Amino acid sequence: MPELSKKLQGVLHQFAEWASGYFNVSVKDIESWFEKEKVKFLKNSNLGIGTTLTTAGSVLATIFLTPVYIFMILFYQPHIVVFFYKLFGVANEGKVSEILGETKTVIRGYLVGLFLEFVIIAVLNSLGLLLLGIEYAIILGIAGALLNVIPYVGGLVAVGVFAMIALLTKSPIYVAYVMILYMVIQFVDNNYIVPKIVGSKVKLNALFSILAVVSGGALWGVPGMFLSIPLMAIIKLIADRIDPLQPWGYLLGDTMPPLMEMKVKRFKTRT
Repeated sequence: MPELSKKLQGVLHQFAEWASGYFNVSVKDIESWFEKEKVKFLKNSNLGIGTTLTTAGSVLATIFLTPVYIFMILFYQPHIVVFFYKLFGVANEGKVSEILGETKTVIRGYLVGLFLEFVIIAVLNSLGLLLLGIEYAIILGIAGALLNVIPYVGGLVAVGVFAMIALLTKSPIYVAYVMILYMVIQFVDNNYIVPKIVGSKVKLNALFSILAVVSGGALWGVPGMFLSIPLMAIIKLIADRIDPLQPWGYLLGDTMPPLMEMKVKRFKTRT
């Protein structure tokens, strides 16, 4: 942090010199204005610190309580399974067993997809930072990939860390290079890796994979983003096995008839 503070002071001084020549204002006046704004910011930061501590506390509480939830669900698994059998009746035991078995497969596939996403993002981060000559590139790449598992929020934290290291060890222009690298990797991740790799493991198409993540984040924050895709996949499994809901299961699925077949069927219908 001391090194970062010195670096920022140097950047601000360079900006003040540039602004002084461009706007015909003395460097001393510009730096004085910076100091006044810094004091105002520090005075108004108490609320932000309180909000940050509250958020951090809720995140830590979730982290510590999640193993308890997992243990209780596993402990009561037979009880929950019997509940589903009783809920849908003896006549539907076969369908219930099939859906429960496929649900387990879907969740396992989703976790495999997340692991593959982590590996790919770690490689892309590390290679990009190595090409830029950023120090600690491999460690930062792996840490950024771990943070990227948290949708949206994790990526922003990762790029903030990358930018700070670039500012400390390189010239300020490398901050812009890191931002460009981040945008490229996030474009690949959001438009290919998540829909095609993570979404394909749960047999959802790319459109509804993205919509599920966005909707889950709006409804339940970060946990909703994690759970949205497997929950949507479970909904698809149920819809596929209930006759009136099968069109919805097809809509959520990743199977699409070839355009040529669609044109042929349309031509036959017209003739």
